[in-house]
Amino acid sequence: MSDARSLSRAHGAALRLLSYRPRTEHELKDRLQRRFPTPLVEQVVALLKDEGQLDDARFASQWTASRGSRSPRSAWAVKRELVAKGVEHGVADDAVLAIDDDEAAYRAGLKSARTLTGVDSATFTRRLLGYLQRRGFSASVCRHTIERLRDEAQSRDASSTGEE
Repeated sequence: MSDARSLSRAHGAALRLLSYRPRTEHELKDRLQRRFPTPLVEQVVALLKDEGQLDDARFASQWTASRGSRSPRSAWAVKRELVAKGVEHGVADDAVLAIDDDEAAYRAGLKSARTLTGVDSATFTRRLLGYLQRRGFSASVCRHTIERLRDEAQSRDASSTGEE
């Protein structure tokens, strides 16, 4: 097979992978090296970077925004996910600067708290604490978020029963 034809096939494979979802340079190299030799993969990656189709900083910002809207996590947890996907530490640090852990914990906890209506206070705290900790939030952020959500739940309950 000629070099031009091999490069074309590898480039096409890379574009197909990128059409499914954005990927980091590391992820793309890993997938392409299963089918193509390393020097060819390096050529394709360089070509995609020149074309602007492969950019770890853009991937990191998209990943962070997606996490923030769909499944909120702490800045620490999002950074850990990005580094696991092959994003450099500095790029990951820059991407998570905009994450406010208190707000993210509140949005994450709000979803979970809705499912905990009618449970006692200890169960509410225990379940919500575990949920938030699994998403990488610190103990102090969890504590403030749980207090805020408990107060909101109590005020909703009081207003629905006519008390106040």
